[in-house]
Amino acid sequence: MERAVYGGDGLARRANGSVVFVRFTLPGELVQIEAPPDSNDAKLIRVIESSEARVAPGCPHFGPCGGCQYQHASYEAQLAMKQSVLLETMERAGVSELPALQTHAAEPWEYRNRVRFRMERVEGEVRFGYSKRGGNEFLPIEVCPISAALIVDAAEACIDGAKQNVAIGGLLEFAKEVEFFINEDASRLSMTLFLRQGTRLKSGALARFCEGLQASVPELSGASAMLLDKSGTRPTLLDAWGSEGLAYRVADETYWVSRGGFFQVNRFLTATLVDLVCAGRHGALAWDLYAGVGLFSRVLARNFLAVTAVEANPIAVSDLRAALAKLGPEQAAVERSTVAFLRDAVVQRERPELIVLDPPRAGAGAGVCELLLRVAAREMVYVSCDPTTLARDLAVLQRDYEVAAMNLVDLFPQTFHMETVVTLTHR
Repeated sequence: MERAVYGGDGLARRANGSVVFVRFTLPGELVQIEAPPDSNDAKLIRVIESSEARVAPGCPHFGPCGGCQYQHASYEAQLAMKQSVLLETMERAGVSELPALQTHAAEPWEYRNRVRFRMERVEGEVRFGYSKRGGNEFLPIEVCPISAALIVDAAEACIDGAKQNVAIGGLLEFAKEVEFFINEDASRLSMTLFLRQGTRLKSGALARFCEGLQASVPELSGASAMLLDKSGTRPTLLDAWGSEGLAYRVADETYWVSRGGFFQVNRFLTATLVDLVCAGRHGALAWDLYAGVGLFSRVLARNFLAVTAVEANPIAVSDLRAALAKLGPEQAAVERSTVAFLRDAVVQRERPELIVLDPPRAGAGAGVCELLLRVAAREMVYVSCDPTTLARDLAVLQRDYEVAAMNLVDLFPQTFHMETVVTLTHR
């Protein structure tokens, strides 16, 4: 195997020089594969000469489960592959003059504070699980070692409770998915049940479900029942019980996260991420684009006279406005898309000293990048969860900016995903 590529596969070459991609392999290994001549995807048959970095997976579901890609590699090897993928992606996109890459890692297991399980009936019993790799077939699971223990315990309690408690079992029959979110020390847990289309929820059913579940999961502090639509992307709230969200502490800031609001999933490295973005920066005006619940805005407000946080998600904006209102009238939350906000800012010739942007996986895009170039802030910090879209955007931004620092933050151990924090300074 020649090298790792983004997505979790290993890259090998046929005798004619064409490439094939093979799952569950490591750089330097000699493997036997089955490679159809008309496809770039190959099937691993056996490892003939294994890498010293190959280890036994930490989860019995690794392989069939679609969640993890790197459990067959030591954690040191995982980080090395991610570093290689990130730098190679930058090179292919033409991003030049990069500083030394800094890497930040923490505990690689039980790091997830939020998990969304599928719920299906298997052999007459409701089970929780994920989708099988490469498709939508249901995979019932017993454990999930990358999830906080309380989350798996809560899922198991739902299944066990359904067998003993009519209130739990009756509602669980209609659940297609269930999401759990815990706070930083796993002392509180929030749950969202996503019910199948057409479900009719009886009065008090959710309360009876939660009260029954609390006997096994006393950390449960709030829950909601959502009705899925045909697309499964725009659920409707049917009922709620208990607290409407969780207070989540990061370093010396406490964030209120309403159910359905986005928050970083790695409970061990969030403080590191905040520090990389915010530490040592100060001035008159900062913009926090794609701000979410204000993970960065709240900290930036300590050292900037004014912070404008821009977010399109109404749930996140509501939490953000409530938090920033306590910090003074100079701190503002704006419910708009980033591109709409920047278009107005260019016309008004506003120029902050710092712009922080943390876009979704699709990245900022050429339109936003061109507007950022016109704003011409002194410094930008780009937080990315996808090196491919990051490299594409940096290739545009490097016209007027140089990369002053690049940090790989391993928020997603055992998977190919990575977080990158890039500091850009105006030339």
